[in-house]
Amino acid sequence: MVERLEQPELDALWDVDDPVGSAERIAAAASRPDRPELVRAELQTQRARAFGLQGRFAEADALLASLEPATGILHVRIVLERGRLLNTEGRHAEAVEMFQEAVQAARREGDVFLAVDAAHMLAIADPARGEQWTEEADAELAATTDPRILRWRVALRSNRGWSLLEEGDAEAALREFDRALEAAVEYGTPDQRFAARWAVARALRSAGRAEEALELQRRLAEERPEDPYVVAELAALTGAAPTIEP
Repeated sequence: MVERLEQPELDALWDVDDPVGSAERIAAAASRPDRPELVRAELQTQRARAFGLQGRFAEADALLASLEPATGILHVRIVLERGRLLNTEGRHAEAVEMFQEAVQAARREGDVFLAVDAAHMLAIADPARGEQWTEEADAELAATTDPRILRWRVALRSNRGWSLLEEGDAEAALREFDRALEAAVEYGTPDQRFAARWAVARALRSAGRAEEALELQRRLAEERPEDPYVVAELAALTGAAPTIEP
């Protein structure tokens, strides 16, 4: 019997674009009486995360509190999800403290996946030190050969690229997006590969390389002609309409 929550199961339950459905699926999985107590508790932390994405902060906080006191991996997940809740509420300084605690706790447990998750959230919550946290998260990946864990590199480099693009450094952003694309090709899902190629094209436009951007967006349009972000970028590149900014 599995004694802790396995990432493939969580991947199957989670859809960040559907937090309501995710919460329902997770609740059903957690209600199974044959599951070990730790697995059910870990699943409840993810239900709390889904509540947070719905803006149900009080319910999410109460659910996490009901799982305490906790040790080990469950403690890591509780602290990590508290950080996410605080960050979503705009309480960034408090969120940073939670994420730092989660990184350290995950390292003590030898859980690379959760350590990288917490560090990647630090880069989001603490953009002034975004590069530092991104590099720390990337360094954690040296301890694994697991393709699912290495997939984190896609998000790490993509998030860093968007931060740089928002700061106006298109060339540096393009380098990060190229690294995200390399990781997506090696470890990512088809959707991640598509999104990574789109991001490269977006950075090319900001870098003044419109012809290259247009060529890449047209190739993406051949694959997904109704994708709204591709449509918007094609319009921006041809002067037909305003674009969707990151």
